[in-house]
Amino acid sequence: MLVWTVITFVFGILLMPLIRKLAFLVGAVDAPRDRHAHIKPTATLGGLGIFISFITVFFLSPINHENTIPLLVGTLIIVVTGVIDDVKELSPKLKLAGQVAASLCVTIWGGIMVHHIYLPFLGRVEFGYFAIPISIFWILAIVNAINLIDGIDGLAGGVSTIALVTIGGMALLLGNTGSAFTAFLLVGALLAFLVFNFPPASIFMGDTGAMFVGFMIAILSLLEFKNVTLISLLIPIIILGVPFTDTFFAIIRRIKQRTSISTADRSHIHHRLLALGLTNRQTVLLLYLIAAVFSGISFLLYFSTTWGSIILIIVLLLLIEIAVEFIGLIDENHHPLLNLYTGIGKARKKLYFRLIKRSR
Repeated sequence: MLVWTVITFVFGILLMPLIRKLAFLVGAVDAPRDRHAHIKPTATLGGLGIFISFITVFFLSPINHENTIPLLVGTLIIVVTGVIDDVKELSPKLKLAGQVAASLCVTIWGGIMVHHIYLPFLGRVEFGYFAIPISIFWILAIVNAINLIDGIDGLAGGVSTIALVTIGGMALLLGNTGSAFTAFLLVGALLAFLVFNFPPASIFMGDTGAMFVGFMIAILSLLEFKNVTLISLLIPIIILGVPFTDTFFAIIRRIKQRTSISTADRSHIHHRLLALGLTNRQTVLLLYLIAAVFSGISFLLYFSTTWGSIILIIVLLLLIEIAVEFIGLIDENHHPLLNLYTGIGKARKKLYFRLIKRSR
């Protein structure tokens, strides 16, 4: 497995400069704009290099390739959609149509979906016909979460790599060597891309890469957690804690501001950290660390008891809310927990001084 991951990495290293030249030839170039951190035109077809290096080694490797046609067709649809968008910029509706078509390939044709869930006190709940829309929604959520976080050099590629290492590690623990092999091959392709994408980047993954990587993470998580309990369903969400947190609060922010959910802004988690004075590299490395912490928590959840998992999730949600309030991810005036803490602190001081006066 390690040897094939290294082969993917080396192939990606050799391929990426050629992809960068191709991007300039076909016009897949991102010119600097107000919302962008880069200051010069940069190639945006890095995702095509990730896909080619991964898929080539995938079919050369000793993985069992039976029943992979639906997955291959789905990835081709998602990659073609991304390439067209990087070159000509598709409308959100057409981009979503490509994502849905790719999702239908792997769910209806490939049979990769969540069929049921075990709920506390209710037991096994079958999804029946709802298994298909639930699974499609899951794929779309991850694809677009990775796409949204792809805002500064090195962020989406690094966070996705950490998530894939975690999913691959869990697959090994569960004895699913095929899924683990696939995850680590994609890690090799992403690491090769990060050599050219870590700040300052000379190539971006673009929508091609963000959608392809998100699509593969979604499929691998479905394969690993397709028959799940409520707690284990949360594991892939926690593994992708950084992009999911950013996406969730972006939706909350836009609803609060009464703007379209698809409206772009400069209030994503990386923008807020940059606004606090962190450099691009410092922001990326901090979010890598946070992503690694989320992955560690997911492993703890996997081995915890039900009540231990519940306590861990509650603590995690509280920490996320405090962090969101501190960096102003919803808005700079949203501080309910911090205000509560400050209020308790002031009340304690008043009580303390009253007791001092009485004692005198």
